[in-house]
Amino acid sequence: MMSKNIEGRVDDSKENDEEKNQEKGNQKNSIFLSHPKGSNDGKQHAGETSDSSFLIQQLGRDISIHCLLQLSRSDYGSVAALNTSFRSLTRSRELYQLRRTMGIIEHWVYFSCEVFKWEAFDPNRGRWMQLPKIICDEWFMLSDKELLAIGTELLVFGKELMAPKIFKYSLLTNMWSVGKMLNTPRCLFASASFGGIGILAGGCDMRGNILSSAEIYNSNTGKWETLPNMNKARKMCSGVFMDGKFYAIGGIAADKITQLTCGEEFDMTTKEWREIPNMFSIRNEVLETPPASGSPPLIAVVKNVLYAADYSQQEVKKYVKGNNSWVTIGGFPAQASSMNGWGLAFRACGDKLIFLGGHNLHGRGILEINAWVPDKNAPQWNRLATKESRSFVDNCTMMGC
Repeated sequence: MMSKNIEGRVDDSKENDEEKNQEKGNQKNSIFLSHPKGSNDGKQHAGETSDSSFLIQQLGRDISIHCLLQLSRSDYGSVAALNTSFRSLTRSRELYQLRRTMGIIEHWVYFSCEVFKWEAFDPNRGRWMQLPKIICDEWFMLSDKELLAIGTELLVFGKELMAPKIFKYSLLTNMWSVGKMLNTPRCLFASASFGGIGILAGGCDMRGNILSSAEIYNSNTGKWETLPNMNKARKMCSGVFMDGKFYAIGGIAADKITQLTCGEEFDMTTKEWREIPNMFSIRNEVLETPPASGSPPLIAVVKNVLYAADYSQQEVKKYVKGNNSWVTIGGFPAQASSMNGWGLAFRACGDKLIFLGGHNLHGRGILEINAWVPDKNAPQWNRLATKESRSFVDNCTMMGC
């Protein structure tokens, strides 16, 4: 549902709606925000002073917003410099809700390859961007961290000297702030987001106990809510959304030895977990002894199809829902290397699968992003971008808005 407040007011009175329908011919079905009261429908009479609330004067407010929605969000920084109304609009959550309503969603890659550096990559424009530095102590920056984008927010989970901490980056303000702590602080958990919500499941607490608990985050309220427990405790697991449900897959069991092949499905409607035996039967040989030495499963979902990167075989596999099995569809990009799965990111970026990783060339680190739009054929990886950088990817996530 469209928000009733961008720049303070939306006039939804029947009389004004009828006037606008008469003036514009077909405003009845418009999803755009109506003019503020007193704006005279964006028209300026002789002798009047220009009012920036009209946005683009000759077009009127609705068409101005329509134009803004069609732009790439990488252009919003330039648009915000035009006047206070454009700046307020580009910093509003409602604008991104409108984009989602219209099906306009851009996926950007957010990642970190260096301790004090967080970056973004726009695959549509091929642009690299550096985020502001997090103001935190060295304990947090040097600790193991988890990364998850939810709505227009980027959450970084880590630990300071005495306690766990979450830092939150807002796309709307381009600033970091301290995020609200989990009900049960944890690390090495499964996580995924869908629109403005995100789910964390499993992991281990600050004492090393492996958890079966789960939580859901709402980016509109900034609050965490505890969900029912999974059937099995697990850490170093991975999470995805598929067919509107959340899945926690693989990981290490509560005995800290057993490598789990089962998955668990969380139904958002019934709020219940269902165990799926042998959902992740891929056996990475390097993980078997000891299991904790390898990374969590490298999995991604594109158009409700689940894919996995088997790093021990350098193969990409597809999950067959009908018989709960996996089939090999092709190999990795040539330069995608890892250390037991660490240092390599495998993610869904809109309608594409991407690998983010690198290699060393003549003593220099080279970071590459390779992408493929899944079809019936074997993967044909397209190199989207390269840059000189530390080639080991510490954290990576996708933000779609």
